Order: sequence, then C-alpha cells, then structure tokens
Amino acid sequence: MANNVQELRPKPPENEKITINLGYVDLGHVDLMVQEGFYSNRTDFIRTAIRNQLERHADVVKQSRARKSLDLGLRNYGREDLEAVQRAGKMLHINVLGLASISQDVTPELARSTIASVSVLGAFHASPAVKAALADKIR
Repeated sequence: MANNVQELRPKPPENEKITINLGYVDLGHVDLMVQEGFYSNRTDFIRTAIRNQLERHADVVKQSRARKSLDLGLRNYGREDLEAVQRAGKMLHINVLGLASISQDVTPELARSTIASVSVLGAFHASPAVKAALADKIR
C-alpha cells in the first residue's frame, strides 16, 4: 500500500514577510485607526496602504512591467523545464514580478548551465546551493 503514495509538490507561500520601521507618531496614528475600528490590526492597515499606493500608480507600474518584459505572478522552474532549455541549447533569462522559485529537484550544476540571469521584483526561492551557484547571475 505504501508504494501507491505520491508526494505532492509543497504549496508555495502566498506571501512574504517584511519588516518596516516607523516613527512613533506614525505608529501611534496606525494604532489609533485600528483602535477606532477602521482596520482590524496594524497589518491590515499596512496592506491596505500598500494596495492603495499600487493602485494609484498602476499605469506607471504597467508600463514599466511591459518595458522590462517581466512575467507577473508565481513562476516555478523545475528540473524538467531546465532540462528542456538545455536540450534546446538555450539559456533562460528569469524576469519575474512576484515569486520566482526553482524546485528542489534542480541541481546547482543544471541551474548554472541553463540560467543566464535572474531578476526578481518580489521574492526568489531556491535551495541555498542553487542560489550560491547563481550568485553572479542574480540582479
């Protein structure tokens, strides 16, 4: 029975934790807004503020994304993807706005021989060995 068990790919995280520093007065204003019930907590306030700024500048972001040829969203590169690139005799330029991840089944050698450059606005997930192999290619 154990031979029928297949391991599923782990689900990538849906968000990335960041840390910000705020002055005491700004933080007090945030806490006041939370206390008055406008937001459920500090995180809710900060997420809303960020989304509002992104919406406010949506046209600029859209133009910049098109100019830089960025893939939008979640992009995973697995061993099979990179082996196909290798068979085609090509090199991959990873340009992602969101999350780019390289699967755990990718060796540092395969990554190094198939990935020409990595540019990620957001988060880049890969094993420490793969990140080390690509260190000079990550912008």
